Amino acid sequence: MRSAAPVPNISQHSLLVFLLQIAFLLLLALVLGRLAARFNMPAIAGELSAGVLLGPSILHPLLPGLSNWLLPHQPEQMHLLDAVGQLGVLLLVGVTGAELKFGLVKRRGLTALRVSGAGLILPLGLGIATGFLLPRSFVPSGTHQTVFALFLGVAMCVSAIPVIAKTLLDMKLLHRDIGQLILSAGVVDDLAGWFLLSVVSAMAASGLTAGVVATSVLYPVAMVVFAFLIGRPVVGWALRLAKRSESAAPTIATAVVLVLLSAAASQAMKLEAIFGAFVCGVLIGTSGELESEKLEPLRTTVLAFLAPLFFATAGLRMDLTALARPLVLGVALAVLTVAIVGKFVGAFIGARLSRLNRWEALALGAGMNSRGVVEVIVAMTGLRLGVLNSETYTIVILVAIVTSLMAPPVLRFAMARVEELAEAELDLDGEHAQSAQRA
Repeated sequence: MRSAAPVPNISQHSLLVFLLQIAFLLLLALVLGRLAARFNMPAIAGELSAGVLLGPSILHPLLPGLSNWLLPHQPEQMHLLDAVGQLGVLLLVGVTGAELKFGLVKRRGLTALRVSGAGLILPLGLGIATGFLLPRSFVPSGTHQTVFALFLGVAMCVSAIPVIAKTLLDMKLLHRDIGQLILSAGVVDDLAGWFLLSVVSAMAASGLTAGVVATSVLYPVAMVVFAFLIGRPVVGWALRLAKRSESAAPTIATAVVLVLLSAAASQAMKLEAIFGAFVCGVLIGTSGELESEKLEPLRTTVLAFLAPLFFATAGLRMDLTALARPLVLGVALAVLTVAIVGKFVGAFIGARLSRLNRWEALALGAGMNSRGVVEVIVAMTGLRLGVLNSETYTIVILVAIVTSLMAPPVLRFAMARVEELAEAELDLDGEHAQSAQRA
């Protein structure tokens, strides 16, 4: 009887390098994230910069020997780091889904749908057109230009709630009408963004044929329907059992298992695992059985450890030296312009159709323009699937950073004008009232 082959072990050197990678990336991400926050910038900008410092942009040109030792090019070594990053992003997406406030969408109704719809369709269309117009050298070999264009369109149309929610909180606008409208439109954007990413990723993985296109659209729809008909009662039952304990541990473990199983199911259907994680997060948040405070330790672990590590890993793939080439720099500026103009104009049109004034419309455009976390996940997905090469990946990450940095100051500027307009209207109403009393 033949015995089973022994399970291979990681070598001592590989383990040493892996531990140092984790330690240095996390330390730099923490320091630079705090530094960014001190200057009223999103922490994600600092966390991405941690990877940039240790990656091909800075460390490798300056100290190639140290760079090659700390970040060796052997696939198995980088796979260890990627595995931790993938776990982090799945749990981050699951936690994000659990925290979406669908009551906001119900309250804002058609206005949120108009703003989000216009803010999705216009940048999506412009992004797809840009993808077709870019030189072929920016499309990885073996990738159909249509798939590349669709992926770039998705990257241009997404929004990220966390950055703008933090800004609204700092500005004490989170519970104001305009703040609630931005968040409700952002919820719709998130739902559409994850769905579109899953569809285009399936096309990238399986090819561009009529059958693949059909299944790429139908599978996510089928998964959502199955999740809410079958998955929702199962999730509710599991959380109900977990919350019998006074400890938070069973609830956390249950939530993690559910998110990972849903991600695995999504991956098995040749969809993106993050789509399954997001759907499960939504089910957890809307089950009515979740005690939110028990999920706080998981939320803290994800946001303080796993998410910064993922963003630092994403920064490792950036090669800013590519921007020294005029063609790459020109394409980067063009894509950034398309991303900003498309989102601003789309959200602005949606707001004006809902009879909001121009400053409120500008505030909505600023809020929806922030790409942040979602854009980084889209870029990492594209790089992993081979839809983006190093140059286009760097460009998409730059879009995420620049739009996240510009959202807070533009929002503050627009909201200051909203406040001035509101005060002017109050003064005018007061003058009219006094005139009427004299008459």
